[in-house]
Amino acid sequence: MSGAPAQLEPFRPSRLWRGGHPQTVMGSIPLRRPLVERRAHRLLSSTSDVILDCGRGVRLHGYYSPATHVETSRGVAVLIHGWEGSSDSLYLLSTGAHLQARGYDVFRLNLRDHGPSHHLNPELFHSNRIHEVVGAVGHIQDLFPDRPLFLAGFSLGGNFALRVALRAPARAIRLRKVVAVCPVLEPANTLAALESGWVTYRRYFLFKWRRSLRRKQEAFPELYDFRDIRRYSTLTDLTAYFVEYYSGFASLEAYLKGYSLTGDVLEPLEVPSHVILARDDPVIPAGDLARIARPSCLDVTLTGDGGHCGYLENLRLASWAERQIGGLFDSAGDA
Repeated sequence: MSGAPAQLEPFRPSRLWRGGHPQTVMGSIPLRRPLVERRAHRLLSSTSDVILDCGRGVRLHGYYSPATHVETSRGVAVLIHGWEGSSDSLYLLSTGAHLQARGYDVFRLNLRDHGPSHHLNPELFHSNRIHEVVGAVGHIQDLFPDRPLFLAGFSLGGNFALRVALRAPARAIRLRKVVAVCPVLEPANTLAALESGWVTYRRYFLFKWRRSLRRKQEAFPELYDFRDIRRYSTLTDLTAYFVEYYSGFASLEAYLKGYSLTGDVLEPLEVPSHVILARDDPVIPAGDLARIARPSCLDVTLTGDGGHCGYLENLRLASWAERQIGGLFDSAGDA
């Protein structure tokens, strides 16, 4: 039970950053990377590589950075990026640096075939591979059994985070708090939004997915030949091809339904969790919030602005979302 609903600070972005597209684009634009990496210098300089045994022969990769300038860590904060992002995505670096400065150990987890991990497993990533992510979080808990455990995810990573929370009690994973920022709620609606929205988003994801598949082919040339995938010019067509040949699902609809959070999926949730979503998110339709279950341990904050994983406040490109995550973790850890 989460008790009274958690109250977040109001999000009031600078007039310059109002609107879903400015927030979304500026949140991940390469020009912002030098600024974020400078702010994350301590996080990056204290980072070590970790390979996690996730069960069933699966290995996932991540980066661990211990808390600095504190006598006792407040806990381990596990962060999960979005689809075709990585542990080095700007929002993950920025959030990780903020949490480390607040006294948390930070573990930036790479999903399968993201970051430098294409060679670790012969099978391809897909969004229904939840068991290995649960296994990864369980392994992280085993590495730090005496420390409180927290989890935050962005976009598809937020979807994974909530699914981990659903399965955590059965796996004896003691999560104090889960925060999902702009999580995928109904995958079919997100796919439709990408196809019908600003073409730049569709091209961005097609480019990154094709590049990822090429890297997988380079790692396992005896298993994969993706030379013809450029003939698929839409995300729907490429996803349908992928589902038919590599997912094990009978149809595109079954695959998308497999990681949907709508309907009664979240009803069994026991871990205190918080969803943050923007009404102007161009990728995640805010209307999908009305279609999820609301158990007593789940809080939801819908902001007017924020875009998709943006939440930039001012000309310094400070992130409102990372500060809210820190506050939610602090409150859960102190409870």
